[in-house]
Amino acid sequence: MTDGENSALYIHLYFDEDVSVRIVDNLRTRGFDVLSSRNAEMSGRSDDEQMLYAVSQQRAIVTHNRVDFETEHRKFVETGLKHYGVIIAKRRKPEEVVTRLLALLDSVSTDEIENQLRYI
Repeated sequence: MTDGENSALYIHLYFDEDVSVRIVDNLRTRGFDVLSSRNAEMSGRSDDEQMLYAVSQQRAIVTHNRVDFETEHRKFVETGLKHYGVIIAKRRKPEEVVTRLLALLDSVSTDEIENQLRYI
């Protein structure tokens, strides 16, 4: 599978700054289209800014920040705005988070995660 085919099949991910670089790097080396807040020069920005950036890039946001991103998701739903998915990862060893993300990526399409909140 080429990188272009992989990026067309799988959800494009954006990781906020509290997610380990090891998780981002692991998925990147597997050929997934991933972007971190560090790479995007978005570190230190507010949750609103992180969410809006993910939307502008048509990416699902991955975070450990359950409370704030449940609120972000709810704001989008209540105002009828579209987002590309919110994935809340419980704090675990990076390898466990990667395993759970891979399972989600294998079972949910880009269209299916739109406006969805998922927990892994």
